[in-house]
Amino acid sequence: MADAGVDETAIEVFSHYYRLLEHGETGMIPESDIEPHDMESLADVTVDDAQATAALDGTAVIKLNGGLGTSMGMDRAKSLLCVRKGLSFLDVIARQVLHLRATTGARLPLIFMNSFRTSGDTVAALGRYEDLAVPGLPLEFHQNKEPKLLLRDLLPASLPRDPDLEWCPPGHGDLYTALLGTGLLDALLEAGYERVFVSNSDNLGAVPDPRVAGWFAASGAPFAIEAVRRTPSDRKGGHFARRRSDGRIVLRETAQTLPQDKEALADLERHRFTSTNNLWFDLAAMKEALSVRRGILGLPLIRNVKHLDPTDPSTPEVVQIETAMGAAIEIFEDATTIEVGRDRFVPVKTTNDLLVLRSDVYALGEDFVLTQQAEQVPFVDLDGPYTTVDQFAQRFPEGAPSLAEATSLKVTGDVTFCRGVKVVGDVEIDAGSQAQRVESDSVLR
Repeated sequence: MADAGVDETAIEVFSHYYRLLEHGETGMIPESDIEPHDMESLADVTVDDAQATAALDGTAVIKLNGGLGTSMGMDRAKSLLCVRKGLSFLDVIARQVLHLRATTGARLPLIFMNSFRTSGDTVAALGRYEDLAVPGLPLEFHQNKEPKLLLRDLLPASLPRDPDLEWCPPGHGDLYTALLGTGLLDALLEAGYERVFVSNSDNLGAVPDPRVAGWFAASGAPFAIEAVRRTPSDRKGGHFARRRSDGRIVLRETAQTLPQDKEALADLERHRFTSTNNLWFDLAAMKEALSVRRGILGLPLIRNVKHLDPTDPSTPEVVQIETAMGAAIEIFEDATTIEVGRDRFVPVKTTNDLLVLRSDVYALGEDFVLTQQAEQVPFVDLDGPYTTVDQFAQRFPEGAPSLAEATSLKVTGDVTFCRGVKVVGDVEIDAGSQAQRVESDSVLR
């Protein structure tokens, strides 16, 4: 890691987790150690407009932008993908922030945490927004990298035909290490910023909202995460809970759940809230926590086992040491959560999500904020032929069908949708072994 130029703090953090792996740590959180967690709703909170604007002016925005979209067949930054009206994720994010600056007067710096694979494309794409950078602060900083470890002996893996695949990012929990190691944490404090709003670049619902900023500033909490009610599509995802031993809020990810606790994980009545990965933290409190812990927050370990080359199952199994940035909530005694509307959680992880985002379920306003037009967000399940972005585009050559009146759409087999198709209610299409077309202006019920 030193030879590859990795920051010294990041090496210390990696060493900490390596020692945990050596001693058999798995990072699991048993159901018996936690209990359900409840929270207040943003809808019930009163925030003064002047306080909200002032809080936003003391806020910096960080977007996690290290993903390549490999699950959708991409080999560059996923945020370059066109999502609405010829605009990419990056275009929409930049315009959201520029609009907020113009209407509120807030400084609101926008900074991207890129990986070594996404940096070049991202900086080039943002070049068209000449006023985006705030003087004295960068537009980007880089997340760290670490070696993949062979499962059999925890030695660094080797792949001479593609050395880049010998490395992996340490999960988005690396945010805090990278902020410290790059000097950005100190730079933000010196520039007079009090708090940071962090979210994923593939979630266009994660707008740096003045009302949420005002709520967080008034709460006095050092750390907070926005949460939403879990739905059937979230059954396999992480959730919030209270640790029985000390009462602190914890975020249990799927990879930290024991096999015998999967049923409890899926219980939407027991564990009602999931993380949006939209989080807020006080910069001074984070600086103090990192200082006390000598740069190692000690987030729970996530032991992720994959193949060295994810596309080649013949390559050896490796361990990727990861942490989740939301897990930092358990580090701070007075950390909190707040329930927000589903409009602040519109992640695009698959082409299923992309179809909904491109449809008339959402509208993009003059403020470049997504507004949900439909009464509910339909559940979409597209078959294998739609898995990659290229395959997806071939089957929706005229754009997404109308889904505003749909509750679900399941497509099995190879189906091409022509212009003006409308889906109403629950619709299932099975093409069998032959490719099929849904003709223009068809209404599927």
